[in-house]
Amino acid sequence: MRCPQCGSMDSRVMETRTADEGRSIRRRRECMGCGFRFTTYERVEEQKVLWISKKDGRREAFDRSKLIRGISRACERLPVSLDTIEDMAGRIETRLRESGEEVSSTEIGELVMKELAEVNKVAYVRFASVYREFTDISSFEQEISKLISRAAGDAGDEKNKIETKSRKK
Repeated sequence: MRCPQCGSMDSRVMETRTADEGRSIRRRRECMGCGFRFTTYERVEEQKVLWISKKDGRREAFDRSKLIRGISRACERLPVSLDTIEDMAGRIETRLRESGEEVSSTEIGELVMKELAEVNKVAYVRFASVYREFTDISSFEQEISKLISRAAGDAGDEKNKIETKSRKK
């Protein structure tokens, strides 16, 4: 594997583990030339092309790196690890491939927002602001209100579960 720092082809694998819910292998490597450490991923190359239908009617082949780039942009300067982003992208890609040979970009956006809402609320609002094309502050307020009410509902559900368990004892 070529070192991204110095270009040397001599590296050693320091750690190997499965990633992306078992669909890829993550390898932590160290360059023998300069000592730089980097991570590589091995994935099975999909034979079937997944097509994305865009809002303007165009079609293009699915590009995982584009998905990761969009999620990463929403998570910039937030405590969300690259592994978490890779896992999110893997789950989204799996759902898309299960749904058929062609999916809409709208479906992808909704899946990304669902994943981000579970990982980081700020990243969710960032992504939603671009995806839903917020034009003013009231759009942000509406989305944040939805998040707050969902969080309150989730907290109420959790409280009910705990109360039900304690009554059973």
